[in-house]
Amino acid sequence: MNFIKEINRRRTFGIISHPDAGKTTLTEKLLLFGGAIQEAGAVKSNKIKKGATSDFMEIERQRGISVATSVLAFEYNGIKINILDTPGHKDFAEDTFRTLTAVDSVIVVIDVAKGVEEQTEKLVEVCRMRNIPMIVFINKMDREGKDAFDLLDEIEQKLGLRVVPLSFPIGMGYDFKGIYNIWEKNLNLFSGDSRKDIEETIEINDLTSPELDKLIGEKAAQTLRDEIELVDGIYPQFNKEEYLNGELQPVFFGSALNNFGVRELLDCFVEIAPKPRPKNSEQRLVRPDEDKFTGFVFKIHANMDPNHRNRLAFIKVVSGEFKRNTQYLHVRHNKKLKFSSPNAFFAEKKEIVDISYPGDIVGLQDTGNFKIGDTLTEGEILNYKGVPSFSPEHFRYINNADPLKSKQLNKGIDQLMDEGVAQLFTLELNGRKVIGTVGALQYEVIQYRLEHEYGAKCIYENLNVYKASWIETDDKKSEEYNEFLRVKQRFLAKDKRGQLVFLADSPFSLQMTQQKYKNIKFHSTSEFD
Repeated sequence: MNFIKEINRRRTFGIISHPDAGKTTLTEKLLLFGGAIQEAGAVKSNKIKKGATSDFMEIERQRGISVATSVLAFEYNGIKINILDTPGHKDFAEDTFRTLTAVDSVIVVIDVAKGVEEQTEKLVEVCRMRNIPMIVFINKMDREGKDAFDLLDEIEQKLGLRVVPLSFPIGMGYDFKGIYNIWEKNLNLFSGDSRKDIEETIEINDLTSPELDKLIGEKAAQTLRDEIELVDGIYPQFNKEEYLNGELQPVFFGSALNNFGVRELLDCFVEIAPKPRPKNSEQRLVRPDEDKFTGFVFKIHANMDPNHRNRLAFIKVVSGEFKRNTQYLHVRHNKKLKFSSPNAFFAEKKEIVDISYPGDIVGLQDTGNFKIGDTLTEGEILNYKGVPSFSPEHFRYINNADPLKSKQLNKGIDQLMDEGVAQLFTLELNGRKVIGTVGALQYEVIQYRLEHEYGAKCIYENLNVYKASWIETDDKKSEEYNEFLRVKQRFLAKDKRGQLVFLADSPFSLQMTQQKYKNIKFHSTSEFD
């Protein structure tokens, strides 16, 4: 029975947004409520003195952006919460898409001044495809921005969501007075003093009470009454079932930096957010309460500790209990592995755990056994549906800048590619290595990490490629296929798994090639095996 209790008290969610909307700040404030950190990092300044707790790579500290998904766990009111803080920068979108396979729900952070931005649209689309329950947090209410109703409209139109406000701001920016918590029917007044960790709330069950005028002034009180009346009239009633099915999205307002409106979000989240959910594998649907352990790798991170060349594979526990020092089957390799020091996370602090339950994220020391998408079980042959590689948008040759360090360079490239930072293609013609990325910033990250973590230097050379297409054919002996291999030899490469890829140099040449070789399939994504 204890096992079921442990599953029911877990909530695993991701935080997604456009860069700079305040995602990492919100993560820190949630940890503050969980008592996990005493003071939040000074995220406000990018010359970070202390460093945001969840940004542990050196390059993130220098740039003040998150480039890798970090995992954080804390307890709040008897609930164990696992947060996956994802990179907002679009150059790292693949990491975020993969992380979304491991969460049970999502909090979408939106900047009050900028509203819905392009990166948020892409990420929300992925959540909608998978019917992931979403809560929206509109951040930075202490700054001037868009009107609350306009923002709600924009969220509905641009993101295709059906929203229901569960808190509502009283004024904004210079006039920001606080938040009325519709969910709990109380008032939280804003003092602008961010040193206060947790604000006091005043219970107000009746908005018509003259008490409200005394607290926030007659004008603001009247405006609030009108707005709440409007909210009741326009928006649907909150329905937990619809929220869990991904059909209704609650909205909260606040200012993460000033730790305001965050508690309302957290209290409601703990109450309504889904417990660990069943997950589809290629063979069957796996339920969390099954007694046998299954889990899958959704992320690999090399060099968590620069002093030791170690890699960590992040495993999401889907069913059963994951126990330390127990043998589990690595399905792809068909071999048994045992883990003596599985980690649970608090940013860069790791603790060894003896037992983990569905919903938990476990870090396993990896010497190169794992790839993203791998499944671990107690013996059953199961494959969780993979996360595809998307065709990159940028391609460059990678050349060794220090001939004495070619071994280090190859090892570094290998490990970074396993991590999913970028994709590696090896040209069939001459064996040259090509790195494909979703965004240009990744090249800097790769260069930086190769030098600082592997002691290898690389230089890039431009390569004119429009798209990578994975090639599939039913008949490898056919004349057509062999002609394709011969004629297009210059444009063919193998990806890291040895799959054949056609690197088209323009939309036109891709189209012409597809027309000419009708029996060959050109795919723009590769499913991970």
